[in-house]
Amino acid sequence: MDKAAKQTRYGEVYNEIMAVIAGETSRTARFASAACLLSQAFAPRFYWTGFYEVDPNKPDELVVGPYQGTLGCLRIPFGKGVCGVCAQTKTTQLVADVHQFPGHIACDNATRSEIVVPVFDEHKQLVAVLDVDSTEPDAFDTTDRQALEMICRDLLR
Repeated sequence: MDKAAKQTRYGEVYNEIMAVIAGETSRTARFASAACLLSQAFAPRFYWTGFYEVDPNKPDELVVGPYQGTLGCLRIPFGKGVCGVCAQTKTTQLVADVHQFPGHIACDNATRSEIVVPVFDEHKQLVAVLDVDSTEPDAFDTTDRQALEMICRDLLR
């Protein structure tokens, strides 16, 4: 998919997600809807699409939330793997080759590249990360980053 087609598709998916979650108060429902719509829109490139939520009982740990794909890791400590680094730094992680990422956690050996985006609540507190894995190396770029950051920014508004 070329850049223009990808941008157009992201615009469509953004509008779909926002329409589906409008008025929805459940964070779980919002995350589940976003994971489903993103996964369907970009399959098979999006091999695993979902959320790891900050565990309120263990605030330095992520716990698997709504997702589409193969079995995910159940828990990820802050600072460990791509998701944990995203949670710790509160910045998007764009990884072309997960096998070159220090401390990569192999939840699924088929994953080759990954993008992880932080999700903040209305108080600017980190509540989750959106994790998207691909079986293709270098599957994500700045177009993905910008679009997924916009979706995550507006997901809990």
